Amino acid sequence: MGKKLLLDKVGVAGIQKYDVYRREGGYAAVEKALKALTPEIILDEVKKSGLRGRGGAGFPTGMKWSFLAKPPGVPRHLVCNADESEPGTFKDRYLMEKLPHLLIEGMITSSFALGANTSYIYIRGEYAYIYKILETAIQEAYKAGWLGKNILGTGYDLDLYMQIGAGAYICGEETALLESLEGKRGNPRIKPPFPAIAGLWGRPTVVNNVETLMAVVPIINFGGEAYSKIGIGRSTGTKLISASGHINKPGVYEIDLGLPVEEFIYSQEYCGGILGGRKMKAVVAGGSSVPILPTELILRTAKGEPRLMTYESLGDGGFATGTMLGSGGFIVMDESTSIVKNLYTFSRFYHHESCGQCSPCREGTGWMEKILHKVLSGHGTLRDIDLLWDIQQKIDGKTICPLGEAAAWPVASAIRHFRSEFEDFVKNPQSIQDVKHYYRLTGEKA
Repeated sequence: MGKKLLLDKVGVAGIQKYDVYRREGGYAAVEKALKALTPEIILDEVKKSGLRGRGGAGFPTGMKWSFLAKPPGVPRHLVCNADESEPGTFKDRYLMEKLPHLLIEGMITSSFALGANTSYIYIRGEYAYIYKILETAIQEAYKAGWLGKNILGTGYDLDLYMQIGAGAYICGEETALLESLEGKRGNPRIKPPFPAIAGLWGRPTVVNNVETLMAVVPIINFGGEAYSKIGIGRSTGTKLISASGHINKPGVYEIDLGLPVEEFIYSQEYCGGILGGRKMKAVVAGGSSVPILPTELILRTAKGEPRLMTYESLGDGGFATGTMLGSGGFIVMDESTSIVKNLYTFSRFYHHESCGQCSPCREGTGWMEKILHKVLSGHGTLRDIDLLWDIQQKIDGKTICPLGEAAAWPVASAIRHFRSEFEDFVKNPQSIQDVKHYYRLTGEKA
């Protein structure tokens, strides 16, 4: 089992409460940052750590912070993206539920480094019960003097607010989140300008994921160099993985980046192998928006090397033979899985969640859903498979935000690696009974 930098205290009774969290060493990073370090030193430590954004894109956190504009007299903001809506991903929910003060500690430390005096947590609407947990923790932090005016007598002020969303997937995109936080419709903005220049209310803003901000705490406690020694190459530190699907031990796991994919799936320390002793068929490694890979490519690269749980190894070979670590939503599928039916579920989701701002995404996601419905209902043709491929190409890279790619990549990879399954639905339509069962499951009409 690898190191636990975030989950090491998760089993401590009452760790959600301030007194217990403090007794277990909580808020030491804030003390160190505000009393012994400067914002410049903290930024340097985060850069040394090699920490990359844990929300999906994997952009270097220290570099992102360094882009923040600092015009004199203009307030800056830090916004925590807790709008965890990627299907297959639930690690931020786990973190906030179990360790709310760790997020607050990461927010205070990071806000100090960025020179932000007002920061926000934007949490998805379905996490209403976690909103209450975090709000309680925030009030405890205020009462204990970790938030508010003149924190620890250092002269640094910070107010922390929460905003609950309304369940829109699109608000996971940072500029759509900022629009929603401002009270507007959550549509992504055209960039540039980037949030680091003109973000919340036109002010310089950094938007970071829950896990990313929590990871700042051990980086400050132990040092950026020590953190960078965990992992491999440019994939440093630990990463939380949301493991689900046909495995014996679904759950949230903290792994050292660089762990072999095969070990993660089959080791009793992690997923415990495939449910019922069946064969593995495919894996979605980083949430529903990343390309799906068949067994032979998720365990080995196209060069025959063991696939590792890193940004680089999972992406080896591009999308022809690789995928992405993404948000760590690790979905395992066994031999009983219908890739076409699974893809239809994903495509329905992305069609429903498209904000409609970009016509390739607005129209293309709808057409992909319709064509997959046609294929599944036994009325598809071989030309429909080619049409699906053509439509995803017309969406990929042609939208303001990444939702277009999120909808297109699963379609492209499913056809690329499992085209025979699509052809089978066309050439050998499922029995009437199976089709009726399918409609009962989906609630749709034939």
